[in-house]
Amino acid sequence: MLISPVLAAAINTQIGHEFSASLQYYAIATHFHRAHLLQLATLFFKQADEEREHAVKLLKYVVDTGGELRLPATKEPVHTFPSSEAAVEAALTWELEVTGQIKGLMDLAASEGDYLAQNFLQWFVDEQLEEVMKMQRLLGVVRMAGEKHLLSVEAYLVHGA
Repeated sequence: MLISPVLAAAINTQIGHEFSASLQYYAIATHFHRAHLLQLATLFFKQADEEREHAVKLLKYVVDTGGELRLPATKEPVHTFPSSEAAVEAALTWELEVTGQIKGLMDLAASEGDYLAQNFLQWFVDEQLEEVMKMQRLLGVVRMAGEKHLLSVEAYLVHGA
Protein backbone atom coordinates (compact mmCIF):
# COMPACT_ATOMS: atom_id res chain seq x y z
CA MET A 1 0.00 0.00 0.00
CA LEU A 2 1.40 3.42 -1.02
CA ILE A 3 -0.82 5.46 1.31
CA SER A 4 -1.21 5.30 5.07
CA PRO A 5 -4.61 4.48 6.52
CA VAL A 6 -4.62 7.88 8.26
CA LEU A 7 -4.01 9.82 5.05
CA ALA A 8 -6.50 7.66 3.12
CA ALA A 9 -9.14 8.42 5.76
CA ALA A 10 -8.39 12.14 5.55
CA ILE A 11 -8.67 12.09 1.76
CA ASN A 12 -11.94 10.14 2.05
CA THR A 13 -13.25 13.00 4.20
CA GLN A 14 -12.10 15.48 1.56
CA ILE A 15 -13.93 13.50 -1.10
CA GLY A 16 -17.10 14.16 0.86
CA HIS A 17 -16.27 17.88 1.05
CA GLU A 18 -15.77 18.01 -2.71
CA PHE A 19 -19.06 16.24 -3.41
CA SER A 20 -20.76 18.62 -0.94
CA ALA A 21 -19.21 21.57 -2.75
CA SER A 22 -20.54 20.23 -6.03
CA LEU A 23 -24.06 20.03 -4.61
CA GLN A 24 -23.74 23.52 -3.13
CA TYR A 25 -22.67 24.94 -6.47
CA TYR A 26 -25.61 23.24 -8.19
CA ALA A 27 -27.88 24.96 -5.66
CA ILE A 28 -26.21 28.34 -6.33
CA ALA A 29 -26.49 27.76 -10.08
CA THR A 30 -30.18 27.06 -9.65
CA HIS A 31 -30.58 30.30 -7.68
CA PHE A 32 -29.15 32.25 -10.60
CA HIS A 33 -31.04 30.24 -13.20
CA ARG A 34 -34.34 31.01 -11.47
CA ALA A 35 -33.40 34.70 -11.53
CA HIS A 36 -32.78 34.45 -15.30
CA LEU A 37 -29.09 35.25 -14.80
CA LEU A 38 -27.92 32.56 -17.14
CA GLN A 39 -24.23 33.50 -17.31
CA LEU A 40 -23.95 33.31 -13.53
CA ALA A 41 -25.93 30.06 -13.60
CA THR A 42 -23.59 28.61 -16.23
CA LEU A 43 -20.53 29.64 -14.23
CA PHE A 44 -21.81 27.82 -11.14
CA PHE A 45 -22.97 24.76 -13.08
CA LYS A 46 -19.37 24.52 -14.37
CA GLN A 47 -18.04 25.02 -10.84
CA ALA A 48 -20.29 22.19 -9.65
CA ASP A 49 -18.94 19.89 -12.33
CA GLU A 50 -15.36 20.84 -11.43
CA GLU A 51 -15.91 20.02 -7.77
CA ARG A 52 -17.30 16.61 -8.73
CA GLU A 53 -14.21 16.07 -10.89
CA HIS A 54 -12.02 16.97 -7.90
CA ALA A 55 -13.82 14.34 -5.80
CA VAL A 56 -13.28 11.72 -8.49
CA LYS A 57 -9.61 12.66 -8.80
CA LEU A 58 -9.17 12.17 -5.04
CA LEU A 59 -11.17 8.94 -5.14
CA LYS A 60 -8.98 7.50 -7.87
CA TYR A 61 -5.84 8.48 -5.94
CA VAL A 62 -6.97 6.57 -2.86
CA VAL A 63 -7.78 3.50 -4.97
CA ASP A 64 -4.60 3.74 -7.07
CA THR A 65 -2.42 3.91 -3.95
CA GLY A 66 -4.12 0.91 -2.36
CA GLY A 67 -5.99 2.81 0.31
CA GLU A 68 -9.40 1.93 1.64
CA LEU A 69 -12.11 3.97 -0.05
CA ARG A 70 -14.94 5.01 2.27
CA LEU A 71 -17.30 7.53 0.69
CA PRO A 72 -18.78 9.77 3.37
CA ALA A 73 -22.29 11.18 3.42
CA THR A 74 -22.66 14.69 2.07
CA LYS A 75 -24.42 17.50 3.83
CA GLU A 76 -27.48 19.09 2.29
CA PRO A 77 -26.67 22.32 0.48
CA VAL A 78 -28.21 25.68 1.23
CA HIS A 79 -30.96 26.16 -1.35
CA THR A 80 -32.01 29.77 -0.86
CA PHE A 81 -30.04 32.98 -0.68
CA PRO A 82 -31.31 36.43 0.26
CA SER A 83 -29.34 38.01 -2.57
CA SER A 84 -26.96 37.27 -5.40
CA GLU A 85 -24.18 38.77 -3.33
CA ALA A 86 -24.96 36.29 -0.53
CA ALA A 87 -24.81 33.39 -3.00
CA VAL A 88 -21.37 34.44 -4.25
CA GLU A 89 -20.20 35.11 -0.68
CA ALA A 90 -21.22 31.54 0.18
CA ALA A 91 -19.12 30.28 -2.72
CA LEU A 92 -16.09 32.30 -1.60
CA THR A 93 -16.49 31.10 1.98
CA TRP A 94 -16.64 27.52 0.72
CA GLU A 95 -13.48 27.96 -1.36
CA LEU A 96 -11.64 29.40 1.63
CA GLU A 97 -12.73 26.41 3.73
CA VAL A 98 -11.57 23.99 1.05
CA THR A 99 -8.23 25.80 0.88
CA GLY A 100 -7.77 25.14 4.59
CA GLN A 101 -8.78 21.51 4.15
CA ILE A 102 -6.27 21.00 1.33
CA LYS A 103 -3.57 22.65 3.44
CA GLY A 104 -4.39 20.17 6.21
CA LEU A 105 -4.03 17.26 3.80
CA MET A 106 -0.71 18.62 2.57
CA ASP A 107 0.49 19.06 6.16
CA LEU A 108 -0.51 15.47 6.97
CA ALA A 109 1.23 14.13 3.87
CA ALA A 110 4.37 16.09 4.78
CA SER A 111 4.32 14.87 8.38
CA GLU A 112 4.15 11.30 7.08
CA GLY A 113 6.93 11.90 4.56
CA ASP A 114 4.54 10.88 1.79
CA TYR A 115 6.12 12.54 -1.24
CA LEU A 116 3.71 10.90 -3.69
CA ALA A 117 0.76 12.43 -1.86
CA GLN A 118 2.47 15.81 -1.59
CA ASN A 119 3.11 15.81 -5.32
CA PHE A 120 -0.49 14.76 -6.01
CA LEU A 121 -1.93 17.36 -3.61
CA GLN A 122 0.13 20.21 -5.07
CA TRP A 123 -2.32 20.31 -7.98
CA PHE A 124 -5.13 20.99 -5.49
CA VAL A 125 -3.08 23.70 -3.77
CA ASP A 126 -2.60 25.46 -7.10
CA GLU A 127 -6.26 24.95 -8.00
CA GLN A 128 -7.40 26.55 -4.74
CA LEU A 129 -5.46 29.73 -5.44
CA GLU A 130 -7.24 29.97 -8.79
CA GLU A 131 -10.66 29.22 -7.28
CA VAL A 132 -10.35 31.70 -4.42
CA MET A 133 -9.18 34.44 -6.77
CA LYS A 134 -12.07 33.73 -9.16
CA MET A 135 -14.67 33.99 -6.40
CA GLN A 136 -13.06 37.11 -4.91
CA ARG A 137 -13.17 38.83 -8.30
CA LEU A 138 -16.74 37.75 -8.93
CA LEU A 139 -17.85 38.94 -5.50
CA GLY A 140 -16.19 42.30 -6.14
CA VAL A 141 -17.99 42.67 -9.47
CA VAL A 142 -21.35 41.64 -7.97
CA ARG A 143 -20.88 44.15 -5.14
CA MET A 144 -19.95 46.95 -7.54
CA ALA A 145 -22.95 46.21 -9.74
CA GLY A 146 -25.45 45.82 -6.91
CA GLU A 147 -28.60 43.72 -7.02
CA LYS A 148 -30.37 46.07 -9.44
CA HIS A 149 -27.59 45.93 -12.02
CA LEU A 150 -26.76 42.24 -12.23
CA LEU A 151 -27.18 42.32 -15.99
CA SER A 152 -23.87 44.19 -16.05
CA VAL A 153 -22.34 41.19 -14.26
CA GLU A 154 -23.84 38.97 -16.95
CA ALA A 155 -22.21 41.18 -19.62
CA TYR A 156 -18.91 41.05 -17.72
CA LEU A 157 -19.05 37.24 -17.78
CA VAL A 158 -19.94 37.14 -21.49
CA HIS A 159 -16.91 39.26 -22.31
CA GLY A 160 -14.37 37.01 -20.66
CA ALA A 161 -14.25 37.48 -16.94
